[in-house]
Amino acid sequence: MHTVAVLALDQVIPFDLSAPIDTFGWARLPDGREAYRVRVCSVAEEVSAGPFAVRAPYGLDALAEADTIVLPGVADPSAPLPPGVAEALRAAAANGTRIASICVGAFVFAATGLLDGLRATTHWVAAADLAARYPAVTVDPNVLYVDNGQFLTSAGAAAAIDMCLHMIRRDHGSAVAAHAARMSVVPLEREGGQAQFIVHAQPPAPAGSTMEPLLHWLEENAGRDLTLEDIAVQAGMSTRTLNRRFREQTGTTPLQWLHRARVRRAQYLLETTTYPVERIAAQAGFGSPTAFRDRFRRVVGTSPHAYRRAFRGAPGAAGPA
Repeated sequence: MHTVAVLALDQVIPFDLSAPIDTFGWARLPDGREAYRVRVCSVAEEVSAGPFAVRAPYGLDALAEADTIVLPGVADPSAPLPPGVAEALRAAAANGTRIASICVGAFVFAATGLLDGLRATTHWVAAADLAARYPAVTVDPNVLYVDNGQFLTSAGAAAAIDMCLHMIRRDHGSAVAAHAARMSVVPLEREGGQAQFIVHAQPPAPAGSTMEPLLHWLEENAGRDLTLEDIAVQAGMSTRTLNRRFREQTGTTPLQWLHRARVRRAQYLLETTTYPVERIAAQAGFGSPTAFRDRFRRVVGTSPHAYRRAFRGAPGAAGPA
């Protein structure tokens, strides 16, 4: 039987700990046998999990016997690893053990050096910090999980289930994974990536900056068919000067800022109305539904229809069909 060891460090995040235990625990082979043996391991007899404590029945030595090791996140991902953890994980990796991290468990993983030179992900809120702390790791904040073969990383919360189902499918095929997904009451595959859950805030401009009035004007007029020349006229400067000053103060260009403002407006309309995509495209300032769909997918990582299915409130939200 395939053994999965879930490593519970102090201040382990409860959901990160339970998600792999439950998901692998639901997996059944065609003859009804359990597909995995799941063991919770730790460096101490008892560790904190926020509102409760966890008594792990296995120690670090159990990692050497595992086929897969899962690294849940901890409350303080910047905390140093307890003695012996990095060494045990590197030894397991050298023996070919599959290792996967959940959410900010990627910080634990990266601290071992095993992710150096590889692509990885984590919760989008922590992605910039992970990239800054571990520059040898290529951090992709827009995906639900990354599979490098032996090493895998997942984004936050529910993405842990996506990654575990992916590993079950790799190990035992789609039928076993689909059963585990049904028992977990989740889809076997979700459309889009982590980008659809990210709040795409506009790059801030310092209060009182020369661009601040222009940014307000752009927000209010995002639905209009604006060119760079139109924006330059409103700003009272040449397009060249506008581009330079805009980038200095916001970190992006006027047109890129405008596109993001339109996508944000479209997200709001998709969430709060039943307007057809064609109407939303027009109200958000896109030239055509096709241009809207292309831009929306590039920024959000999924289609407008899929976004609406995921995020719109109960039927009967404001707005005519």
